Amino acid sequence: MDLFVVSPLLLGVLFLVAVLAAFIDSIAGGGGLLSVPSLLAAGLSPAQALATNKLQSVGGSFSASLYFVRRGAVNLREQRLNIAMTFIGAVCGAVLIQHIQADVLRQVLPLLLLAIGCWFLLMPRLGEVDREQRLHGLAYALVGGGCVGFYDGFFGPGAGSFYALAFVTLCGFNLAKATAHAKVLNFTSNFGSLLFFVFGGKVVWGTGIVMLIGAFIGARLGARLVLSRGQKLIRPMVVTVSAVMSAKLLWDSHGSELMAWFATL
Repeated sequence: MDLFVVSPLLLGVLFLVAVLAAFIDSIAGGGGLLSVPSLLAAGLSPAQALATNKLQSVGGSFSASLYFVRRGAVNLREQRLNIAMTFIGAVCGAVLIQHIQADVLRQVLPLLLLAIGCWFLLMPRLGEVDREQRLHGLAYALVGGGCVGFYDGFFGPGAGSFYALAFVTLCGFNLAKATAHAKVLNFTSNFGSLLFFVFGGKVVWGTGIVMLIGAFIGARLGARLVLSRGQKLIRPMVVTVSAVMSAKLLWDSHGSELMAWFATL
């Protein structure tokens, strides 16, 4: 599957999907809920869909990161250690996923994402203003960068939410500031794991580049709203995306059981 065998109409649809997915992802994470199923529906194999989605995700997270850095919302010099640990973690996760199954994580993740959504929903003042930082230096880089980066390389869904939550709870950042910093680390882990997909020859470059352009545009639009609307926009988006991601992951893992249960009602 490549640019030369995909119809112009289908490429146009995937382009628009990438715009919307990156827009959502730059605010609350979870854009892969749209882009991965769309790539599968277009006829890509699961491995190709994941690899090509990672390419367009790199475009979106780079676009948002670039906007936040240029606007002064993120100081890259201060984030060097976090970026380094995130990259190392993502590479280690991408290597490990090739050798073991992620079934246990698939069972636990919906509950974790649901907990994040409930936390933001039930604590309306969380991330409203900057608070005292709980972890500093290498300690935070290992937890908020390395551990979440490892997860992103190993599995991925909801990584943006985990980065943002770490910045809010451990660094004491307000929600808009946490979201801006989360995109920089999200780009880092996306790029690190993308390298292994590239080496494996799974990326469908023509389709991926078209989606990358769309993701670049969508992420820039979302990043602007993060700085202009802040918490009023991010909080409901995080709650909604966390709930939707939890439902989708539960359905992917237990769809047949749920259908059988509903049939007995």
